[in-house]
Amino acid sequence: MTTPTLFPLQEIGSLAKPRWQLIGQRGETLDDRARAEFETWNTRVHFADPAGPTVQALLFGRPGEAAVGAVRDLGALFGLRYFEEAGLQRVYDGEARRIEMYEYPIRQMQGFQFFGHVRSFDSKYYLKAAATGPVRLERPYHLDEFDFVKAHTERVPKVPITGPYTLAEWSYNEHYLGRQSGWKGREVRRRAQSEFVTEIARQAIRPTLKALIEHGATVIQIDEPAAGTHPDEAELVVEGFNAATEGLDATFSMHICFSDYATLFPAILEAKACQQWAWEFANRDTSHHDGYEVLKLFREYGDDREIGLGVLDVHRDEVESPELVAARIVRAAGYLGDPERIWVNPDCGLRTRSLDVAARKLKAMAEGARAARKEFGAREN
Repeated sequence: MTTPTLFPLQEIGSLAKPRWQLIGQRGETLDDRARAEFETWNTRVHFADPAGPTVQALLFGRPGEAAVGAVRDLGALFGLRYFEEAGLQRVYDGEARRIEMYEYPIRQMQGFQFFGHVRSFDSKYYLKAAATGPVRLERPYHLDEFDFVKAHTERVPKVPITGPYTLAEWSYNEHYLGRQSGWKGREVRRRAQSEFVTEIARQAIRPTLKALIEHGATVIQIDEPAAGTHPDEAELVVEGFNAATEGLDATFSMHICFSDYATLFPAILEAKACQQWAWEFANRDTSHHDGYEVLKLFREYGDDREIGLGVLDVHRDEVESPELVAARIVRAAGYLGDPERIWVNPDCGLRTRSLDVAARKLKAMAEGARAARKEFGAREN
């Protein structure tokens, strides 16, 4: 599949795990709903051989014959085929093997101790750790996951990895703060946090990025959802990003979701190896507020990097019309002054939506991008 010269499509994160995968991973017998879901989606995106042993074990009530790893492989294939069917040029597996984005990477590092669950938002909790010693990497991670994706798609795999600032911000900083002398005031705490972020970047993220690149990764998304939590710490986001990516040969994007991006300017622009800003915009685009006007800041500051343009609100079941998607792309292109800088994607991961709703949203995204290309006189490949 060739990549359109204008408004190519990419995913930005996770998908909801199908019911059959969750039940199958637990070694339980699929219920009627899970079997129907499997068969429906296999008909739609063709991710599994119906005669394969794992499929036979799942569908015919022999869960003991379906190894957990094989079920996860099927989940990864489903995510890949799902995104390919949607017409995306850059794909991943919907993070089929990942439960969350914090605990797993932290568990690959030395120097942390988990203390218990804390509330992140709404009814969501995560297991929070403290840095109790120097950060060191046990082993690079996500490699087997990436190898599987690369081996099973002909499109460009875009691997997401949680960034150093977010890992630090979501942890307790005991070790690096404890090394600071005197009163632990604002400036002292900031110095300690800076050291914490850069140590995660240098000692853990960078070796993992290098290993992924050695395995063939060419497009890597650094996820920094915590970046908007403390806008005055945008410099720390940049410090971590630069320490992790400097001199590495890959196309790096930075995904920041649900933030007031204007508060991050101009500090965020110092992320030197970042070639694409993959941000959310549709979430804030309403009849009373232009969610894309912030793009004017890129022209104001002379930043001409690519934009991963969020055109789908991942928090609403309402499916955007292709006409709305096209209008958002055209409007964004006008603000940027250069339509060729735009990649089109959802605001964030689609795991909060059902697989059916997410598929309909992605279809609207693809049709909207096609309509926007016509407005600019671009040909479809």
